[in-house]
Amino acid sequence: MACILHIETSTNVCSVAVSENGQCIFDQVERGSMSHAEKLGTMVDEALSFTDNHAIPFDAVAVSCGPGSYTGLRIGVSMAKGVCYGRDLKLISIPTLELLCVGPLLGEKVEEGALLCPMLDARRMEVYAALYKRSLKPVRSVGADVVSADTYKEWLDKGHVYFFGNGAAKCMDVIAHPNAHLIEGVEPLAKWMMPLAERRFLQEQFEDVAYFEPFYLKDFVAKASKKLL
Repeated sequence: MACILHIETSTNVCSVAVSENGQCIFDQVERGSMSHAEKLGTMVDEALSFTDNHAIPFDAVAVSCGPGSYTGLRIGVSMAKGVCYGRDLKLISIPTLELLCVGPLLGEKVEEGALLCPMLDARRMEVYAALYKRSLKPVRSVGADVVSADTYKEWLDKGHVYFFGNGAAKCMDVIAHPNAHLIEGVEPLAKWMMPLAERRFLQEQFEDVAYFEPFYLKDFVAKASKKLL
């Protein structure tokens, strides 16, 4: 197993955690603002000091790689890369929508065959969403969705779908399907990155620290627009 520093800054929630051998040994969360540039450095410094004081060597840094806030992702990834350079550590990237699924899987009763639909708010009735099985195998990749009654009907007609994330609540009245379920209060948190990061660490799924860039929403829109040309 490994000791991993986890950094999550994709929304207005800024969080840092440390895991060792599958257990969370440090966790800090700041909510309610986008002052990640001000908060994150202190949180990471406290996490590093905690592990140094307990003589626990790090093996890797995991960072949420989007989609999400351009500014938040840039700050989080820059910090993660800086720590990797400074301490010669491996870099692991965790997709934000996959990360959002961990909380509901651990804390909610999601029945066999049900699908998970994490949503990040864009604007109006737009969200960035994906669909996963309970195993976190993707059923539909990340998409920029303008939500209507038909957007997820293909999957809702086949079974239960659980919607969550900061873009989900505004969509439920529009989706209005008996198989659609809202899970409230789900946030992308650093502590939920642990099982995803540890699996990637064991599988040696590391990023190139020099060239890695997060999955910015603006980049997604640009790529989608090119496909339409």
